[in-house]
Amino acid sequence: MAVITEETPVVVEADKVHALVQLLRTRSYEEIRQRMYDNPPGSPWWVACKTELDIRNGEQMAAALTATSHVLEKLRGSTQHFEQLAETLHESTKEVLDMLTGTKEAGRRLEIAVYVTIGITLVQLFNLIFEVFRKR
Repeated sequence: MAVITEETPVVVEADKVHALVQLLRTRSYEEIRQRMYDNPPGSPWWVACKTELDIRNGEQMAAALTATSHVLEKLRGSTQHFEQLAETLHESTKEVLDMLTGTKEAGRRLEIAVYVTIGITLVQLFNLIFEVFRKR
């Protein structure tokens, strides 16, 4: 019988704490904290306030974890997109480099063609001068 009488106050105390937690559900953080500081540790009000604050902190932590998960998914998608853009930029840069190499080679060929043209023009000019002086 002693066992039952010892457990009964604990059950009543737990019911009281549960009822107080339900009462605190609609209260603000400040009011709960103030009520917690106004009561000694271990009292039903203190336990109820601590429980309610723990519940709210847990809910906020769960919401923060969910938001973090969504942000991480978006970051993962952005990272993949940036990787694709980097690959595209690399390929485009490579193509531009190939074009510049081709342009450089074409420029060198054009330079040689200009030198040959100048040389031929000078030879023809000297030949013309020679022909003019030969007839005189």
